[in-house]
Amino acid sequence: MTEQVFREQPYERECAARVQQINDRGGIIVDRSNFYATGGGQPGDCGLLVRAGKPDLTIATTVYGEDKTEIILVPAEQDDLPEAGDEVQLVLDWDRRHRHMRVHSAMHLMCALVPFPVTGGQISPDGGRLDFDIDDPSGITKEGLTAELNRLIGEDHPISDRWITDAEMEANPGLVRTMSVKPPMGSGHVRLVAIGDDGCIDLQPCGGTHVKSTREIGEIAVTKIENKGKQNRRIRIGLLG
Repeated sequence: MTEQVFREQPYERECAARVQQINDRGGIIVDRSNFYATGGGQPGDCGLLVRAGKPDLTIATTVYGEDKTEIILVPAEQDDLPEAGDEVQLVLDWDRRHRHMRVHSAMHLMCALVPFPVTGGQISPDGGRLDFDIDDPSGITKEGLTAELNRLIGEDHPISDRWITDAEMEANPGLVRTMSVKPPMGSGHVRLVAIGDDGCIDLQPCGGTHVKSTREIGEIAVTKIENKGKQNRRIRIGLLG
């Protein structure tokens, strides 16, 4: 099992870890990781695996193992891999990760402004998109959404997380905004991300990494609203800095 340092400490740029094993595909399984593993539309982190007395190893991405308890670092090259037991330092590509955090938090704000079920989404360092099952798109415009998103960003609302039990999650199905992806249950608890005091702006299950406040997102723009089906609308946002 890999300790998910990124979950409780999303600003941890460097992390000491021990290599547990190298899998049959050359993936590096570590005992603790500040690298986020691909999930929920957020890409896995990349960066460097630093070893004493040996060249740094470039990590191209990060993924989960089959049972979601192990985190696997995927090296860019298969040459000179570490060995089980090696002590290493994991150094994030912080600029890329922080941009993912900013975009992910902005997408939660968009959920607060577009009160329809989410059918899909994707995050990148420059922006992202959310797909909504919208039966009546009238009144939803690029200009209007951009203005409202930047208003909420400028109000500097706190962003925090908390945990509820599986039973509490089942008793509050309205917390789930996504139609195709359900929050992982079975471990006894589910993580909620709250924007605003007590989640007054937005509150929903999420395993991703987020900034500490809406002001940290920075200025954004809704760049496109696309028709992707009878009711499906794709809304794209971009970071402006």
